Amino acid sequence: MLSIHGKSNGSFCDGISRRRFLSAGSLALGGLSLPEILRAESASSSARDHSVVMIYLPGGPTQHETFDPKPNSPVEIRGAFSPISTSLPGVQFCELLPKLSRMAERFSIVRTLVGMKNRHESFQCYTGRAAGRSEDVEPSGGWPTLGSCASHILGLGSSGMIPYVDAAPKMSYRPYNNQGIHDPSGKSSWPGFTGQAHVPFTLAGDVKSDLVLNGINLDRLGDRKTLLSLLAQVEQQASESGLDSFQKQAFGLLGSSRLAEALDLESEDPKVRERYGKVQKTDPSFGGAPQSPEHLLLARRLVEAGVRCVTVAFGAWDWHSNREGPIEQLSRKYLPVFDHALATFLQDLGERGLLETTSVVVWGEFGRTPRINAKGGRDHWPSTQSVLLAGGGLRSGQILGETDRTGGVPISRPIHVQEVFATLYRTLGIDVNAIKIPDFNGRPRYLVDENRQPIPELI
Repeated sequence: MLSIHGKSNGSFCDGISRRRFLSAGSLALGGLSLPEILRAESASSSARDHSVVMIYLPGGPTQHETFDPKPNSPVEIRGAFSPISTSLPGVQFCELLPKLSRMAERFSIVRTLVGMKNRHESFQCYTGRAAGRSEDVEPSGGWPTLGSCASHILGLGSSGMIPYVDAAPKMSYRPYNNQGIHDPSGKSSWPGFTGQAHVPFTLAGDVKSDLVLNGINLDRLGDRKTLLSLLAQVEQQASESGLDSFQKQAFGLLGSSRLAEALDLESEDPKVRERYGKVQKTDPSFGGAPQSPEHLLLARRLVEAGVRCVTVAFGAWDWHSNREGPIEQLSRKYLPVFDHALATFLQDLGERGLLETTSVVVWGEFGRTPRINAKGGRDHWPSTQSVLLAGGGLRSGQILGETDRTGGVPISRPIHVQEVFATLYRTLGIDVNAIKIPDFNGRPRYLVDENRQPIPELI
């Protein structure tokens, strides 16, 4: 619970304690008040302006129908679609990704990611580790997410902005949500040993009502006039307690043009919103997210406002063909929307000068089986998967690793999930060889295990 503290334990006329007149539970900065953290941030002379956007694809997307087609394999492996050439010589993607194919020089693809478990949970993508089971030997407090570590190490974002925002819609399958819930145990490792101070500010779901201030909640953030009016009323009430400059800055963080405007999509140029496209719902039986291009637009607005780490979920990818239809039908319906939305997002970041300082990772919790099953779908396949990486100063136009003729296992350059994490930390200016965070037992923990290093081809 984040509180801005006054100097008195008295109450305002509406009964709100002066010591708790502003609370934002989903910011969850633990025992430190926001003004205290703003003071600490102001003492730092270094300007840290790099961000990470993690686009999580709930359910695990197919590598064959996206970035690793196998046109010379039998039809039960290659599927119904043909490959098309990309802007990179000799590189092909699935024909359903024409827009990403035309701009392939602007990002890199890892085709040989390893290290994921056969578990339907976002936790693997957000932490780089498996947990929740006895064999995982989880540390005291649990593993923290990349965003939580960045928040712990680097503090607030540009100009004192909230460091970590989860912009994903709430999903009915609980382990898909960014709350450290494990499959199938239901045990939670969230927020890990960085503590409650570093859970993300969450824009949807159970904490949607957590940002409460005399009737303000996230549903009303779009009504900027009402938001600022109510904040002004409380600030006026609090003035008797002697707000200092950092307490006033904390009000500004929550209510001024920074956060409120970033969340207010109504203030975006209508042409930009139209360019991103409309939401396409996914079948509720998947338990995943809609394909919402506006959530990617929101992610752009948040990093533009100074947020260090933004996570967002896009779509529902558990394509066994036990829901909605066979993989051919699902691919035709959902891949063109994914292609358009992601291409638009990357182009928008580039046009605004944000791509150089914003690293983007797009992935799910595992890949899909090389062989199409009897129902016309692909099952879980943790042996390899494809991952898109862009921006943040990373080298683009790289295709890393090669899978066998079926797309089932790496035959060259397997890349571990924690190498991706080491790379993302590097783009944020964090040295994984130097930084340790103590767990709840006081044992220092490296950010990645087994001496994993950033991917040299990308840095």
